[in-house]
Amino acid sequence: MALLAVAVAGCGKKGPPVAPERRVPVAVSDLSGLVEGSAVILSWSNPGTRADGTRLKDLTTIRIYRREDAGDGEPKPAMLSWGKVVGYDEIAAIRLAEPAPATIEGPRATWADREKLTVGRRYVYVLTAVDSIGRSSPPSPRVLVPFLAAPRPPDGLTATAGEGEARLAWAAPARLVDGSPAPATLGYEVLRGSSPAGPFAPLTPEAIAARDFTDRGLTNEQTYYYAVRAVRTEPGGRARSTPSAIAGATPVDLTPPAPPGSLVAVPAETAVRLAWSASAEDDVAGYLVYRAEAPGAAYVRLTPTPITTTTYIDRTVERAKTYSYVVTAVDRAIRPNESARSQPAGATVP
Repeated sequence: MALLAVAVAGCGKKGPPVAPERRVPVAVSDLSGLVEGSAVILSWSNPGTRADGTRLKDLTTIRIYRREDAGDGEPKPAMLSWGKVVGYDEIAAIRLAEPAPATIEGPRATWADREKLTVGRRYVYVLTAVDSIGRSSPPSPRVLVPFLAAPRPPDGLTATAGEGEARLAWAAPARLVDGSPAPATLGYEVLRGSSPAGPFAPLTPEAIAARDFTDRGLTNEQTYYYAVRAVRTEPGGRARSTPSAIAGATPVDLTPPAPPGSLVAVPAETAVRLAWSASAEDDVAGYLVYRAEAPGAAYVRLTPTPITTTTYIDRTVERAKTYSYVVTAVDRAIRPNESARSQPAGATVP
């Protein structure tokens, strides 16, 4: 009894011991699966707590189990026995330290099942989460994925830039991945990313029937990248294509600023002094000054590049000659927009 008392006193733990089954990781609760191309894409959130509510700091592995059937009736229940799911085949063990080919972003994980999938069969998936000493969570809820032949990616995606928008268009794929003709009822998901490498996020919460789309409210002079997926929806399930080829578009500012106002020209013996009121827009880069040397003559630009002031002195004048002036505003767009001309102002050099 003395030895037992020493052993209990020397364990260093405070409070009552926790039953072993309460220390297992909680089950994955949000497993989802869908057909994309020739694969089933699974995604889930890795658990962060244990069954007793404490934080799970040593999650090491996600085990993926699969069962195949004809899709008629309720699938086999998923029950854990000796760390395995009875009646299901373990097809992958994702080591979180080196998850490839799975991808993990924060708590969210994605993995593609490409092995021995047959069109017309149903695949049932469950996951378990395992900690560093091998304690396994219960199986996740089952996910049922009828394996339909997915469409091939849409063809010929184009992206045409406008002001604050990009106009997309594409062609429907003619065939499914198994070579059979694609149905005419395909829908489409539009994806957008900030670089060709992604990530790409869907712009259309639901698949759209049209084969064109305008993405509005964009920032001018910034490049956006797009891809499109085709979606097949049947009574027996849903399958989508892999993304199309990527197309980029850079919206541009096409709106010129307002013309300068209140232009006045004051002659002197050797010069004409000009002054005007500034355009109201915030993106004005400067002003261009033009001069005509006779009534009805064409205006010739005097300033090679825009000037930032609202005054200008023309010193290339001749005495006893009458000149007409106009001023335009130019904005800061990559392809600068020039305003309409101001009202003309004339001056005769004495």
